[in-house]
Amino acid sequence: MQAARISVLAAVGGSMLLFGCTTDGAPNALASAGDAAARETAAVAALPGHVDNFMLVDQNLEGHELYRMADAKAIVIVSTMNGCPIARAMTPELKKLRDAYQAKGVEFLMLNSALQDSRESIAEEAKEFGLDIPVLMDTNQLVGEALGVTRTAEVYVIDPKTWQVVYRGPLDDRIDYGGAQKANVQPFAANALDALLAGKPVQQAAMNTRGCLIDFPERAKKAQHAKISYAKDVAPILEKNCVACHQPGSIGPFSMTSYEMVKGFSPMIREVLRTDRMPPYNADPHVNRFSDNKNMTPAEIKTIVHWIEAGAPRGDGPDPLASVDRKAPEWPLGKPDLILDVPAYTIPASGVVDYQRPYIVNPLKEGRWIRASTVKVGARQGVHHILTGYMKEIPDGPAYETKWGSSVGGYAVGAESEIAPDNAGVYLPPGGAIGIQAHYTPFGKEVVDKSQIALYFYDKTETPDLVMRNSVIVDNTITIPAGAARHKEVAYLSFPKDALLYSAFPHAHYRGYASDLWIEYPNGERKLLLALPRYDFNWQRHYTFAEPVKVPAGSKLIAHYTYDNSKRNPANPDPSKTVLWGDQSFEEMFYTAIRYRWVDETSKSEVAYDDELNRSRMVGMLDDNLDGKVQLAELKGDLGSRLKPYFAMVDKDKDGGIDRTEFAAVQSMLGRRRGGAENASMPMPQAKSGGR
Repeated sequence: MQAARISVLAAVGGSMLLFGCTTDGAPNALASAGDAAARETAAVAALPGHVDNFMLVDQNLEGHELYRMADAKAIVIVSTMNGCPIARAMTPELKKLRDAYQAKGVEFLMLNSALQDSRESIAEEAKEFGLDIPVLMDTNQLVGEALGVTRTAEVYVIDPKTWQVVYRGPLDDRIDYGGAQKANVQPFAANALDALLAGKPVQQAAMNTRGCLIDFPERAKKAQHAKISYAKDVAPILEKNCVACHQPGSIGPFSMTSYEMVKGFSPMIREVLRTDRMPPYNADPHVNRFSDNKNMTPAEIKTIVHWIEAGAPRGDGPDPLASVDRKAPEWPLGKPDLILDVPAYTIPASGVVDYQRPYIVNPLKEGRWIRASTVKVGARQGVHHILTGYMKEIPDGPAYETKWGSSVGGYAVGAESEIAPDNAGVYLPPGGAIGIQAHYTPFGKEVVDKSQIALYFYDKTETPDLVMRNSVIVDNTITIPAGAARHKEVAYLSFPKDALLYSAFPHAHYRGYASDLWIEYPNGERKLLLALPRYDFNWQRHYTFAEPVKVPAGSKLIAHYTYDNSKRNPANPDPSKTVLWGDQSFEEMFYTAIRYRWVDETSKSEVAYDDELNRSRMVGMLDDNLDGKVQLAELKGDLGSRLKPYFAMVDKDKDGGIDRTEFAAVQSMLGRRRGGAENASMPMPQAKSGGR
């Protein structure tokens, strides 16, 4: 057995000292001194009493929330880290366990709390060793700390009925260097699962595991957590990240006006940080950088959580939150240059409200360049979104989007002000009207919405050099099967000329689970620009890149959406229904609005590239394999049904696919109105020009 253990190390090219074990498997002085061993023994002896909810992202940038798995028969979490021979060697047996129990309703997850492991390296390790179980990235180590993780290969079996850990220990008695060669195996984890599924107590509930030690530096500092200063450490973090919303007159459900308020809500603050619901900025920090980033830093999150877990002590010093009389300003960007009143609308207490399309007569007598806008919603609970578009003529009836030009601002649940980049803007001509598309959602009582739009102009003597434009990556052919837990859709736009991408605004409804945005360059190389591992319908916004993204001519912007139409989705209106594209929130959307500008366009020399850009939209909706053509099998939804009878006729070169040139004939054949059916009833900034 000794020789076998050494041979395993030789095969992985490592030294046992590096992994906290000597050649006989005992902890060495480098990685596990006496005090560490004592802490480990104590940790194993005391199983975590209750597993609190958390949300972590896996190596594929998909979010996993523990309590969404409440209907599972059991949940298995296994600790791991890159480069550990034991964790690597156990992979085949762990997959066998997963395959044996998954059909019985058991969920399997890996947990990587190693500070040195990046997302890319975790994904590469999983790929190299064939690990197809989600590896949750515990970047802040809060979940690993709470579970009491000390080593890799620790198996935690959780009972979702009570959220208690009923077993903590090795997978089996082979979890050791060279242990895989044992003939007689004691399947500890399988025995624990069998007992739990049978409603019986687990006989061996806590056992030591011979995995690789994982560094948890905060564990050694736990005694210091009670000394975290509310006045010097905690309150400044809250002021920086939270108080703007959590103050009188703002959108937060409670106001952080004193230590007592924070202390009272501290358990909830801990929960929303562990589940990543707050701050409400869903762009994953592992991907790209954003100028409007609202995420707290890992250090800030750990400071707040550790302070709360230590009892949220008041400590010494004045209360920074109580020393200022706070109140949210009526207009966050200051006094507007122009306020437009959206026509009042009475939202009924119940029922379904069709999109409303009123208009506002444009009061401007001379054109102005818009540098920013803010929509102040009157009945926040009942307003799903408000869109705008300039109209050259005052409409005689509803302000349909087909006659819209530039957007002058918009709102969706959770959105903020729209601010143009320096030296860029949107031109609002004199006269005409501002078309409105308003989506109202009844919420139990009748209210009157009186929303307003604030516009901020450049000085009359200023003309910005750059023209901002808006378009959208959309797919109105989506079909989400009943009960589907992770249904995926894809669509793209093809850019005909060089552009700079400034921001993206993903939008779906209640079944939206995740979204991302990629760029595919003309040479086929792809780069991930934005990832939302957990889409939140209640918090929607533009994500503005720290530096504009260069989009060379011939590039595609590709959006992916994942939908959760299962009963595990607590917001799902009805998991038994197949869901199609639709205006209402109980239907669905695939819609990523983008802000960009054409590189060779200025306010003095505008271009007309948008029409060519938007002509690529139909192919981008249907071309699921991203080869630039639409095959017969890719036709889906209402649009696909309408196209199928004409497929052979439109496929002029008979290559089995319809390209963009051939699709131009399709659009004419179907007699589509300007902008296309795919542009109808969209819930975000319109796919219209931002120039004059």
